[in-house]
Amino acid sequence: MTIAANKAVSIDYTLTNDAGEVIDSSAGGAPLVYLHGAGNIIPGLEKALEGKKVGDELNVAVEPEDAYGEYSAELVSTLSRSMFEGVDELEVGMQFHASAPDGQMQIVTIRDLDGDDVTVDGNHPLAGQRLNFQVKIIEIRDASQEEVAHGHVHGEGGHHH
Repeated sequence: MTIAANKAVSIDYTLTNDAGEVIDSSAGGAPLVYLHGAGNIIPGLEKALEGKKVGDELNVAVEPEDAYGEYSAELVSTLSRSMFEGVDELEVGMQFHASAPDGQMQIVTIRDLDGDDVTVDGNHPLAGQRLNFQVKIIEIRDASQEEVAHGHVHGEGGHHH
């Protein structure tokens, strides 16, 4: 069986940046389980896995446009501390839900604190970076009708309702 749309796929992976620093890995834990073709993983990795079979190992470099996008300075803004009403202590690295310019919800991260000025960044932390994946395909199975309808894998290593 090969990886194609509506297959539940289990992979072991290690993600590094261009400096070789490990950003994320399934090593020592359960494999990542996802529904192929449902946008559960970044597009560049999903495309590279298409047609692969159990036991295949590959190294994939995914450019920003096929991962979390280019870094956008427009998503960085400075707000007044008063905008964070009800939060006693603000710290760099804290994340909040905010309304994006298009009205959608987005996560913003505090990047800097300077007096009453709070600099927030709506970019994904990996935006603008090439991502390097070392992947091994562990299992491929047909997804259930329910998994396809829900757009994600259920059960072991997947989503639980």
